[in-house]
Amino acid sequence: VGGHHLAVTVTVVDGRVVGTPQFFGANPATVPDGYPGAGRRTLAAEQDLARALVTSLPPAERAAAVTSPEAPRDILTRDDPVADAGRIAPGLAYGDMPPDGRELLERLVRQYLGRVTAAAAEPAWAEIADAGLERVTFRWAGPVEPGHGHYYAVLGPTFLLEYDNTQHDANHVHSVWRDLRHDWGDDLLAAHHAAHHI
Repeated sequence: VGGHHLAVTVTVVDGRVVGTPQFFGANPATVPDGYPGAGRRTLAAEQDLARALVTSLPPAERAAAVTSPEAPRDILTRDDPVADAGRIAPGLAYGDMPPDGRELLERLVRQYLGRVTAAAAEPAWAEIADAGLERVTFRWAGPVEPGHGHYYAVLGPTFLLEYDNTQHDANHVHSVWRDLRHDWGDDLLAAHHAAHHI
């Protein structure tokens, strides 16, 4: 399913479901005053959980997490068919966060995974956990105060999340979830074709 601010890919092969890549955007992210529905927010939890995480960090951990005082103009992995995780700067590791930070990071990851059916979300979460939550990192760019352009990324061995809100006075969101092993269901399709090749 694709549109200007929505691109959802779901692959079903032999009963397995993969729900990436996914792109969710919103413009405006918050409906301005003077318009019907003023104040209504889209993708609010994706913004609020990440901001709560970065602002909850003690100074030394926040310094590791905030990789730049200025946010990039858009998500760094663009709309490339294969996400290049090397474009993402190092950040703060889950294992180096205080307990409340770890909880917020888990909630943030599950927010993205929750965009799909449990049949796709639960295996994705299991892979993230099996690969080691302590290896998952979070980085933020831009001011942490509301109303300013900001960006964050969450990167683990198996997945990548990116969020950017810089355009239109920081009221235009782009967000993506990429699975570094199963994007587009390519590996599932390859295994299926290999098993059924005559």
